[in-house]
Amino acid sequence: MPIAPTQDSSRDARAFREEIRAGRHDGTTAGHARGNVQANLVIVPHDAAFDFLLFCQRNPKPCPLLEVTDPGSPEPRMLAPGADLSRDLPRYRVFRDGEMVEERTDVSDLWRDDFVGFLLGCSFTFDWRLIGAGLEVRNFVQGTNVSMYRTNIPCRPAGVFEGPLVVSMRPFLPQDAIRAALISAELPQVHGAPIHLGDPAAIGIEDLSAPDYGDPTPIHEGEQPVFWACGVTPQEALLRAKLPIAITHAPGHMFVTDLREDELPAFTERIT
Repeated sequence: MPIAPTQDSSRDARAFREEIRAGRHDGTTAGHARGNVQANLVIVPHDAAFDFLLFCQRNPKPCPLLEVTDPGSPEPRMLAPGADLSRDLPRYRVFRDGEMVEERTDVSDLWRDDFVGFLLGCSFTFDWRLIGAGLEVRNFVQGTNVSMYRTNIPCRPAGVFEGPLVVSMRPFLPQDAIRAALISAELPQVHGAPIHLGDPAAIGIEDLSAPDYGDPTPIHEGEQPVFWACGVTPQEALLRAKLPIAITHAPGHMFVTDLREDELPAFTERIT
């Protein structure tokens, strides 16, 4: 159901995760849990965890690291004590030997004692700040997933992980694009300022109407596309890493944390 920018769709994060775990919500988390930090998820075996940690460190724009779980534990103890990363996301992707083989709503039966979970900041978090400033986030209005594109910008490699930067796109009038850039820059923990404005061909995107992930977003007359680094970037790296198994969120289907967006600065100081 489309969510208008003026509608307060906030809900208790724990209650929302309970709905997800019970199978009552398997769609995108865009427009839900207003004020709560949302996170991308990557789960890899322990023997690949250091390489992925290094990949995040070297590529902080697409991979702003918020938490790493203990090996074998699906509980994000800092961001959502008591939650279960194998059951509390609306939809997951499973990768085997460099291929995305399936999407499912529960991966608890695949969980292994050597799995390590990584939670990375998501731009759905700052979308509410844009809306609060009077800007239209069009995919919220449409009730669709954000548009995401593979670019020609390479990430800095780390061990087995390498690949192109993926970006999310939101269209704005030029004056609003500047405001959106300034607002999002205040939250580097959820991708921060955009990496590109304007001509998509300059970053290797040929057709805005055909996103690589998510849904198309119409661009109205006078608007320009604005591109942010995206947490789907690790999924491109997983295709190339060819791990025996890895698990991620399905694009747009995030983990909703207990952390409030206005608590991010203090939280970041605590973990760094």
